[in-house]
Amino acid sequence: MADSARARRLAKRIVAIVATELELKVKDPRLAMTTITAATVTPDLREAVVYYTVYGDDDEVTSTAAALASATGVLRSAVGRETGIKFTPTLAFKLDTIPENAHRIDDLIAAAKASDAAVASQAAGATYAGDADPYKVPRAAEDEDEFEDEEAELGAAQ
Repeated sequence: MADSARARRLAKRIVAIVATELELKVKDPRLAMTTITAATVTPDLREAVVYYTVYGDDDEVTSTAAALASATGVLRSAVGRETGIKFTPTLAFKLDTIPENAHRIDDLIAAAKASDAAVASQAAGATYAGDADPYKVPRAAEDEDEFEDEEAELGAAQ
């Protein structure tokens, strides 16, 4: 087993190699709007998953997946040639879902801002249902003197 640091370094190297090969060597027009975003390598360095994004609609995504599947052998041989490791990892390509998640998060943030603005507009003209300060305020010294006088009168009456 290799250490995780070596697997991370190999993953970064695979991203660079695959991106360069797709840009310069693989002449498939279906790969025109493809970006290699990341890669993960198993701890035994036998398998690598390469993540990619595609700019375009669903048809372009499916055609890019087919193009990457057909170019897997060429890309794996390039990875083996340029890394020089004993066993070249098998490559699997997976569509990266980060852009869709980012758009979803942006939509959720916009909805939260709109909700906050609606609450703020309702609260702008609102008044308190009771006192503005519902907490008891400590008595002033004058009030305490009057209270003591009342206690004295009550005590004398009994």
